[in-house]
Amino acid sequence: MKVAVLMGGRSSEREISLKTGKAVSEALKRLGHEVVILDLTQDMVLRLIEEKPDKVFIALHGSYGEDGRIQGLLDILGIPYVGSGVTASAISMDKDLSKRIAVSEGIPTPKWITVKRKSLNRLNWSSFPAVVKPADQGSSVGLKVVRNPENLEESLKELLRMSEKVIIEEFIEGRDMTVGVLRGRALPVVEIRTKKGIYDYESKYTKGKSEYVFLEDKDLSAKLQDIALRIYDLFGIRDLCRVDFRVDSRGNPYFLEVNTIPGMTELSLFPMACKRIGISFEEMIEELIR
Repeated sequence: MKVAVLMGGRSSEREISLKTGKAVSEALKRLGHEVVILDLTQDMVLRLIEEKPDKVFIALHGSYGEDGRIQGLLDILGIPYVGSGVTASAISMDKDLSKRIAVSEGIPTPKWITVKRKSLNRLNWSSFPAVVKPADQGSSVGLKVVRNPENLEESLKELLRMSEKVIIEEFIEGRDMTVGVLRGRALPVVEIRTKKGIYDYESKYTKGKSEYVFLEDKDLSAKLQDIALRIYDLFGIRDLCRVDFRVDSRGNPYFLEVNTIPGMTELSLFPMACKRIGISFEEMIEELIR
């Protein structure tokens, strides 16, 4: 099979995307597939038309790759691709919208408000500490924990230069958990233990900053896996995703966000969870491109 791997892109997650794309490309080559590597450049459409790939593996994280735009382009070109379509990608990328949909279906999520540039002077938030993050970035880009109103205002001004929408979210004291879903199957739950106490960009992509352990609590695992599968179905996600949670001291899970193109780097949690149940990296990639 001839597979085009889209990687790099224009988002703040470009470097992570390049690592994901490289890992995917090497696995595809080991599996005997013909691989075409493409960056998100102005001539990409012409390259796709010239190359005529049988399938596209989207390894673009963040804007343009995970938000439905590249998916819409591939739909117009009539080229099949791995992963979710336009609607599911757009919903999942927008943390505000995804939380609204989850809440409407009774899925718990931390309390939050959404701030835009034009509403900054009407800010009404008094609960601290709080989590502040762009509504449309992945890899915890821009995520901050603020302790007082002064830090909140400063952080909002900084993040609103990066994004049109910023979320202020209740800080849940507890543990970080994540659940991958592969073709409608919930993978083992991974607990993330960070040295900083918050799973930000540095904690995700710096060796030694976080420890990953598989959750042994069967009841909590089942609860988290059930919610992950509900999110997968509710949002119309296809092929794969990773759903992130915060679990409080009483074992109550709170949905944070869903990633429709999980990382595939050496520190990535999705392939780690696949390996836990005997699915190698190559087997995972082969299953995704079928």
